[in-house]
Amino acid sequence: MKALQVFRKYSALFWASNVIELFERWAWYGFYMAFALYLVNSADTGALGLSQGQKGIIMGTGSMLLYLLPLFTGALADKLGYRRMLYLAFALYISGFYMISAFHSFGGVFFAFIWTCTGGAFFKPIISAMIARTTDKETSSIGFGIFYMMVNIGGFIGPFIAGILLQKSWDFVFYMSMGAIGLNFLITFLFFRDPVVNTDGQPAGSSILQALRNIRETLLNWKYVLFLVIMVLFWTAFNQLYYSFPVFVDHWVDTATLYRGIAVLSPALAASIGTPEGTISAVTLSSMDSFFIILFQLMVSAFVMRFRPLSAMMGGILVLAGGLALMFSMQSGWLILLGILIFGLGEMSSSPKFTEYIGRIAPEDKKALYMGTSFLPVAAGHQLAGWLSGGIYERISDKHYLLAGELSRRGITFPEISATFSKNDFWNEAASRLGMNSAELGTFLWQNCHPWHIWYLFSGIALLAMLLLWLYDRFLIGREEA
Repeated sequence: MKALQVFRKYSALFWASNVIELFERWAWYGFYMAFALYLVNSADTGALGLSQGQKGIIMGTGSMLLYLLPLFTGALADKLGYRRMLYLAFALYISGFYMISAFHSFGGVFFAFIWTCTGGAFFKPIISAMIARTTDKETSSIGFGIFYMMVNIGGFIGPFIAGILLQKSWDFVFYMSMGAIGLNFLITFLFFRDPVVNTDGQPAGSSILQALRNIRETLLNWKYVLFLVIMVLFWTAFNQLYYSFPVFVDHWVDTATLYRGIAVLSPALAASIGTPEGTISAVTLSSMDSFFIILFQLMVSAFVMRFRPLSAMMGGILVLAGGLALMFSMQSGWLILLGILIFGLGEMSSSPKFTEYIGRIAPEDKKALYMGTSFLPVAAGHQLAGWLSGGIYERISDKHYLLAGELSRRGITFPEISATFSKNDFWNEAASRLGMNSAELGTFLWQNCHPWHIWYLFSGIALLAMLLLWLYDRFLIGREEA
């Protein structure tokens, strides 16, 4: 009954902001979960056929800016108006998605992705601020819970539908994202109104300079900075869900058994989400992380609320490391799905506690400053994740790189991969020269080149983050609390 009374207190602006967030996450994650595959898959499938290194540069740099720029774009929104900034963000989003689909060179797509991420950087601080402005002490807890639910509903629906659409054409994925943002234009026009914002009368440039001074002031707390540095490792490991996992599944994982299992329960569902080859796409499989969060976040939150934030984070990171181990070491679709579930449980335990911990340690008069700088390790984690998922991932786990090495050891030469000789041409021709079919060649490389060794790196980074967090808690925070 009390919850129902709280629901009645939310304004139309609160609900409009949440719906806008849902469609923005739908657009973003629907595109983002498929983006790594779009960058590196064979050009004759409609993808770009870039190298893993080029993928890492594009995704890492753009995503870093997406989380770094809100430190300053929030100040601009307060000066120029939330509604106006939303229109700008949506225009950048739609034009960015279009350019990514239209450009086919490394430089063109790099520019288009940064352009798109700039739109995200304008959007990100606005909606979070609107939830804060349309809730109070009584309604904020449930209000932010609703907001987080909208994030994950959009994060599930977008990739789930994208996995189906890309079976027809990559362009459909981009059209879907453009359409979702287009709906946000309409929702913003009809239902969104600027809140009353108290400004100090300073120009926007002065506000940005003030933001820089605020960042410097916050980072003078060396213990807080040390915590942020440790969390860079967590976000580096976590982001492999987007950077490396879809590619790993596409190259190495047999999802046919997963498809057949779903078909036994619901032939119609299997037919709608499966590929013509009777498999589940890597993008659709990746969307299960958000699906599990929708199902279990409240239960996990209720469980971990009894623990100190740092203790919950350490336990969550340990669980997440176990999930990464399964996700990057198995070829069974069912075991991969189990790995995603374990990964998601670790995420549910650790990620919300990260924000909670910063809110607890921040001085009462500097909470906004501290929450703003909490984006810094996320940004750095994206940049480092891009680097790891590039050349390092390529040397350990990229099937075309491993195949090229095997051919070189045998003294077999092939033309360079190009517009006229695609990655698929290379793979199929090599299989023929080696006297194998495609599946047999994949099995041979898995058994002899060990691409699954990549899990040592990704899980190891997560475990290192947990260890450093334990040392931080044991020798700094724990002593202070004692």
